[in-house]
Amino acid sequence: MRKHDVSRKSLSEVHASVDATNRKGWRKLFAFLGPAYLISVGYMDPGNWATDIAGGSQFGYSLIWVLLMSNLMALVLQSLSARLGLVRQLDLAQASRTSYHPVVNFCLWILAEIAIAATDLAEVLGMAIGLQLLFGLPLIWGVSLTVLDTLLLLVLQSYGMRKIEAFIVALVSIIGISFLMEMFWAKPDMGELVKGFIPSLPNDTALYIAIGIIGATVMPHNLYLHSSLVQTRRIDSSEKGVWSAIKYNLIDSTIALNAAFFVNSAILVLAASTFFRVGMYEVSDIQDAYKFLSPILGNEWGSIMFGVALIAAGQSSTITGTLAGQIVMEGYLNLRIAPWLRRLITRLIAIIPAYIVILMYGEGKTGELLVLSQVVLSLQLGFAIIPLIHFTSDKEKMGVFVIRPWMKIAAWTIAIIIVSLNAKLVMNEISGWLVVAGDRAWIVWLTVIPVCLGAGILLLYISFKPWLDRRRNEKTARAPHGSAAELISLTKTTYHQIAVTIDFSSIDSLAIRSAVSQGGKSAHYLLVHIVETAGAMWYGSEIADHESDADASALSSYRTQLREQGYDAEIKIGFGNPKQVIPEIVNEFDANLLVMGAHGHKWMKDLVFGTTVDTVRHRVKIPVLIVRDAAE
Repeated sequence: MRKHDVSRKSLSEVHASVDATNRKGWRKLFAFLGPAYLISVGYMDPGNWATDIAGGSQFGYSLIWVLLMSNLMALVLQSLSARLGLVRQLDLAQASRTSYHPVVNFCLWILAEIAIAATDLAEVLGMAIGLQLLFGLPLIWGVSLTVLDTLLLLVLQSYGMRKIEAFIVALVSIIGISFLMEMFWAKPDMGELVKGFIPSLPNDTALYIAIGIIGATVMPHNLYLHSSLVQTRRIDSSEKGVWSAIKYNLIDSTIALNAAFFVNSAILVLAASTFFRVGMYEVSDIQDAYKFLSPILGNEWGSIMFGVALIAAGQSSTITGTLAGQIVMEGYLNLRIAPWLRRLITRLIAIIPAYIVILMYGEGKTGELLVLSQVVLSLQLGFAIIPLIHFTSDKEKMGVFVIRPWMKIAAWTIAIIIVSLNAKLVMNEISGWLVVAGDRAWIVWLTVIPVCLGAGILLLYISFKPWLDRRRNEKTARAPHGSAAELISLTKTTYHQIAVTIDFSSIDSLAIRSAVSQGGKSAHYLLVHIVETAGAMWYGSEIADHESDADASALSSYRTQLREQGYDAEIKIGFGNPKQVIPEIVNEFDANLLVMGAHGHKWMKDLVFGTTVDTVRHRVKIPVLIVRDAAE
């Protein structure tokens, strides 16, 4: 039987929202298909395009084997991520939180957030470049427009997990069809293409590009994301059921990652069969690839399909980056914020460096900014891979689902290769910065190098800590909503001071009726109404407009009716913002219960009208009873 560490939910909005139990055959397979497609977009995002184009234009088909090796590495690591989520019902961030010191977890969270921001930067630039190539939109305007997609995930989540997956599959299909057509027009040399699967490195430059391809392929945020997304399936919790879920998720991962391998290979093959074939060995920028494709292919659709695929890649990746950001924040910090706010913060962090580079150095430097984003990702990768291997190798936690010795050897070999290659890539970049900086190299020594050394020490810590301290007691990671408490006394709670918010709608009657059912005639009731007119916002209690007088009269009517029925009631009118004024009045009244009416606003109405109930309940330290008319 699998072992549950804690009772908590990752991505609670969609946790176990897709039922995969009691299904057989292709229906069961179809129920599990989906999570890996969201993962696959990270393997074909705009950050990968530059390395694929450079590899194909400089060395033809000879580096396809590097893409195949990267794909196999990704398949192993993503399968471990899925197994962690299915067996322990924890995502990678939550599992880390149970294992490491809070300071270590905070550092890991910072690194994960930087990696997600770097991923988002590549997506921002990819979208902006795609819009510029297709519509001639200046890059600075394209970057600005990418802010508008901050609400896209919020819209999709309101329709459920299956709709998100369907949207991503549609975008991936657009990318695949685009490059399938490009391959048809390019007519690659199949004999040379097959030879490209034989490992070879023509020179040191090929080694550098190979490192870049591997570093850009395996994305750290995907490991957090996959371990959470597999939990959106409701599965049979028996040993047989979990093994079945592991098998079907492996099939899902194999199909999706092979699709990503096709896209990356298609980009490299396209560059090889066009630019390399005609002797254009220096094409590495996305803009150059777009510009030269149509003349070489003799077909204007070549460039158009390239641009369409670029926009689809950027848009699909931006959704998965948002979900990954939510996972790492909730997992590492036990903190949950509104998804739209989370998305907006991440996107703003990403567009600031894009703005700076475009405004100060021009649009020609965006290619270098893309490379920098991949270097940042490379620096963070080991901090996700190494804990993942440790967690899935732990017999005590994984039970019969612990990974086999051969899988452990393969995983550690991959980790060593990836960390070593990425460390080399980072060192090469820093060496380049030192040379370029010249007399100002001290700035690099005082900023970048200490950060890298600190990251190295942290990497050593998470690598050897589990082996040096096998008997440590793991802390329980609580979900943002807490865990189950022991039920000692279940006697009825008596409320003596009850506040009731009034807004003169159909919900008032239900709110008052619910309040008196809790306190009876022995309780003291306070009916609260807040005047929100423009005058009330500015002048507060000094206002004497028609609405204020009418509200006072209506509130007095409620008080009179309650007193006639034997209830002890008084009234209080506040002025201004209800989110601020209601908690002040309730605390001043010394209430021990607050009853509020809710109107069931959907997401757009929440943005327009505000969410008073949600804010107030976080600003009072007493129970809040929220009532809603079933007819609404």
